[in-house]
Amino acid sequence: MKIAHKPTYSFLLLLIALIIINTLLARFAVLVLPFGGAPGVSSLYVAIAFMILFTLWFGGYGAIAAYVGCFIGSGVLSGFPAGVNWYWSLSGLWQVLIPLVAFRMLSVDLSLGKRRDIIIFVVFGLIINNAFGALWGTVTLAIGNMIAWADVTPAFFAWFIGNVIVTALIVPLALRHGTPHIQKTKVFVRNYWD
Repeated sequence: MKIAHKPTYSFLLLLIALIIINTLLARFAVLVLPFGGAPGVSSLYVAIAFMILFTLWFGGYGAIAAYVGCFIGSGVLSGFPAGVNWYWSLSGLWQVLIPLVAFRMLSVDLSLGKRRDIIIFVVFGLIINNAFGALWGTVTLAIGNMIAWADVTPAFFAWFIGNVIVTALIVPLALRHGTPHIQKTKVFVRNYWD
């Protein structure tokens, strides 16, 4: 039996496109909707919703693009020191990997057609991932002396609440209506890399 492989260049082009989109969205959110108490933090980080979508649709390629988009758009372009930015930008990666792993391990239908799928999305794609990303991000800002330890709590809540809002408004609708179309493309990833 001959197995058809997807062309590698398609995924390279996809990865480049996703990095550019994520970088622009991250930069836009940080510039237009900044949270005054912490550099690189947006009160409504619209980019995270698309980073989650891209990772659920395109697997590891979306996750790489989320990290790089955060690193460049929210970090480099905000003037972050490189030493802090390397580990701070992992916050974006955690926020997309948690739902990706949960969805794949629990065999969630990406179009959220069942109540179970919606519950898993709420738990892993809305609450746990955004809480962990906000905690990681704000604590690493304090470790990197970018914010005072006293500012971690307000920055955490601004980050978490803003991300929950944009994720709740964008991701379920896009998954419900966009997934059937994305699944028909050659670049849709069913697992992590295939």
